[in-house]
Amino acid sequence: MAEPRVRFLLGGMQKAGTSALASYLSAHPHLRLPARKEAHVFDAPDFDDAWTSADIDARFAAHFADWQAPGTFGDATPITVFHPRLVERVARYNPAMRWVLLLRDPVERAISQYFMERGRGQDTWPLWAAIAGEALRLHGHRDDFSRDSPLRRWSYLARGRYSRQLDALFLRFPREQVLLLRSDELAADPQGTVARVLGFLHLEPLAGQAREPRAYERVFEGSYRPPRPWAPGRLLARLLLARDIARLRRRYGIDLTRPRVPAPNATGAGLPGSAR
Repeated sequence: MAEPRVRFLLGGMQKAGTSALASYLSAHPHLRLPARKEAHVFDAPDFDDAWTSADIDARFAAHFADWQAPGTFGDATPITVFHPRLVERVARYNPAMRWVLLLRDPVERAISQYFMERGRGQDTWPLWAAIAGEALRLHGHRDDFSRDSPLRRWSYLARGRYSRQLDALFLRFPREQVLLLRSDELAADPQGTVARVLGFLHLEPLAGQAREPRAYERVFEGSYRPPRPWAPGRLLARLLLARDIARLRRRYGIDLTRPRVPAPNATGAGLPGSAR
């Protein structure tokens, strides 16, 4: 039986920089990502849990123009780490899968997602109401992967409960197969962050190669005006996420509420404390 073709995932988090990271990585001559970045294979509404790895590869093939070419194939669908069922599907498909996760302050991430959905016309509620009413809006849709599901559109707080997602991920995958990165590090040092990812994927550095970007420009940066620190929606989100923020700090040693200056030439498997 042939090995699974997809070897790594930029698996999340949404609105934390996966589009930028995918754009930078696509310059590598031996790295392959879907033409539209997100293949949405594991979260497809018609996904069949009886599919073999060959069946799943057949679904992935449609998203790559160079599927038969040599190289390291990956996907960049941020929702993949969000739901335990999707993590289970990935584990069955490829137990050796390598995960790259970008983490952002969950409150800022929630606000960014809200303004994205509002800009698309998918949410007309004010921010404070969308935050306060999330549990009600998601009720009965926790396992709904349909294209217009509330789980996809209005999961502002749920997607920022990182400790729960990491718990589910580490039940299925060993720590050495997961690279945790901060979105503020990617913004401050994109070249160094890309080098860390390539090292994690056992690929040669991009530095000095003909296709290396001359400038690591920001990708899909939101144009909205963030609400003030004392705005009701922001304060409510901080309050409702406080328990998970504390648990993430306590269980994984990760504190995203404080900006971190990346260390030059940093190496290792992830954020400080991620191995605990």
